[in-house]
Amino acid sequence: MTPWSFLLLLGLLFCEPFSLINGAEQRTSEDKLLVLTVATKETDGFGRFMRSAKHFNYTVKVLGRGQTWTGGDYMSAPGGGQKVRLLKEALEEMKTEDKIILFIDSYDVVFASGPKELLKKFKQAKHKVVFSSESLIWPDRHLEDKHPHVREGNRFLGSGGFMGYLPNIREMVSDWSGEDDDSDQLFFTKIYIDAAKRKSINITLDTKCRLFQNLHGALDEVVLKFEDGRVRARNVLYDTLPVIIHGNGPTKLQINYLGNYIPNIWTFETGCTVCHEDLRPLTALKESEYPMVVIGIFIQQPTPFVTVFFERLLKLQYPKDKLKLFIHSQEAHHASQVSSFLKDHGSLYQDVRVIGPEEAIDGAESRNLGFDMCRKDKDCDYFFSLDIEVVLKNEETLKILIEQNLPIVAPMITRVGRLWSNFWGALSAEGYYARSEDYVDIVQGRRVGVWNVPYVSSVYLVKADILRSELTDYELFTSQILDPDMAYCFNVREKAVFMYVTNMHTFGRILSTENYQTGHLHNDLWQIFENPLDWQERYIHENYTLIMKDKLIETPCPDVYWFPIFTDVACNHLVEEMEHFGKWSGGGNVDTRIQGGYENVPTIDIHMNQINFEKEWHKFLLEFIAPVTEKMYPGYYTKAQFDLAFVVRYKPDEQPFLRPHHDASTFTINIALNQVGHDYQGGGCRFLRYDCSVQAPRKGWALMHPGRLTHYHEGLPTTAGVRYIAVSFVDP
Repeated sequence: MTPWSFLLLLGLLFCEPFSLINGAEQRTSEDKLLVLTVATKETDGFGRFMRSAKHFNYTVKVLGRGQTWTGGDYMSAPGGGQKVRLLKEALEEMKTEDKIILFIDSYDVVFASGPKELLKKFKQAKHKVVFSSESLIWPDRHLEDKHPHVREGNRFLGSGGFMGYLPNIREMVSDWSGEDDDSDQLFFTKIYIDAAKRKSINITLDTKCRLFQNLHGALDEVVLKFEDGRVRARNVLYDTLPVIIHGNGPTKLQINYLGNYIPNIWTFETGCTVCHEDLRPLTALKESEYPMVVIGIFIQQPTPFVTVFFERLLKLQYPKDKLKLFIHSQEAHHASQVSSFLKDHGSLYQDVRVIGPEEAIDGAESRNLGFDMCRKDKDCDYFFSLDIEVVLKNEETLKILIEQNLPIVAPMITRVGRLWSNFWGALSAEGYYARSEDYVDIVQGRRVGVWNVPYVSSVYLVKADILRSELTDYELFTSQILDPDMAYCFNVREKAVFMYVTNMHTFGRILSTENYQTGHLHNDLWQIFENPLDWQERYIHENYTLIMKDKLIETPCPDVYWFPIFTDVACNHLVEEMEHFGKWSGGGNVDTRIQGGYENVPTIDIHMNQINFEKEWHKFLLEFIAPVTEKMYPGYYTKAQFDLAFVVRYKPDEQPFLRPHHDASTFTINIALNQVGHDYQGGGCRFLRYDCSVQAPRKGWALMHPGRLTHYHEGLPTTAGVRYIAVSFVDP
């Protein structure tokens, strides 16, 4: 055997037992680690802490559970002495001296890694007790000069987290004799700055945040680190990966943000890993066993498509006898729509309460009343707040939110084509909107999950238990300086209740109400610019898209195309709008409304510009007619410009027909606005050159044909009733 072979064999003999011994020591150390925390109430933050501890298999003992908190409000003033008292009492009862104790806050803390890494970093500190560190001194700045200087890192002690051997920590808290509302931070600080005690107990600070990361004073230093399916918080100043993240002081929102990802809540590889945990499934329940929900409907300004809102409310997939309605409207303009809905469908619901504009109750007070209605109703399990401008497309929304089993949860909705949504990802220092780093990705669906956020509005579900326990203040929405939604969210945050938004499903959108005018009979017709998608859904025929797929277009005559364009509602609204305006032309050749003042082939009509609808009509032609033109007349590209666009009325005793003529257009659009056989008899259009007629126009369908030279045509007599058509001379 060569000397090298002998040395290698010797190494193997010695290394293997050493590794086994070291591994046993490591396992023993993890077994010896005990996490102690104080939690008198099981808040949302405490639940998050315990989930992160369970994720990494920490052993946690909770002190003070069920007791009254008497430690003061140490968010704004010194306090927390109750924690020291409870710790001291717990340590005195422990008999096993070789325990390693981690004492940590819980309401605003998450674990980012497991006991193995924590113990390794603790041992590398080479002290018996290691405290978290801070760059800011609290609560007594006069003690700054007494703190030992450090070569690098944070200089000041943070009492929200420390770790050490049981005998040393027991010695450290043995002198505690303060009151419950005395400052724990000041108590531990005075021990640390006492050189003799610091040496005797063997205390050091985790100056570079290898074990503990306190966020207060360090927000610019901490970023999320995504790597290999794991998420950590990285301190970029010291290039460390802290094991424990603590949102101390005024950094609760930041720990909420980080807690959306740490520990491995959401990763690029897995997406959301916990979104299907702790759910409240409804599938196993009979409908008679469903939770009772009060739906609060709030109408605070003139809003488009209110009738459609109530149609969607009816389609909500939830048993009506498990729903109660609370409706508040500040707008007399919408009184008829509310009363019409309740007259036709109100009896379907278990109960309905309506507060109208005559009661002069403002938005904040109405929302307070709605919450209180649920709070005082022993049968109420949830309050579903729903503003009238919400377009709730997903009929399963209410079930989905209930199944999330969260205190407050909103379905994410956005404004079409914009980054505006019903949640905020962050707050500014003044408490207003700020954009979080992940906001755009969440809104655009690149990150999908359930997100803890500081603000929700417009539509959200609240557990009634929360209203009866944490949110008992009647005036949750009332503030002298904040609008109702901001006041509500502020009060929720103050009570440490978490608000969530989910984008795991597509729920709908929110309407723009800024430029909604109420001077017309059917004001929604004018919404093609402000709310184009809603306008299309309301007014464009459901089969319109089939035209582009060559599945729904007819050619009743040469170069004449026939296709669906308007819904019945669109036809009815346009006719009713014109009749409401009422200023029909006399049907004579002299017409001051047109250039030159003379009409060769007059009709009894009203022009679109007379009702200030020409811009909207041009938008309609450009968006929905021009694509069909370009498809059916290849090589011709229209800008949908028109000299004349008008609604014609034919009546037997007024003007029953139109003599043969050419149109002053490149092409003409002729849309039937009512139904032959039902609203009138006769009518139609005949193209003389081809001896071809369209005698049974379909309501909402358009005839498109060339205007000049080839398509000489006439309007066939209307023999009974009243016939309406919308005509446009395009690209004249």
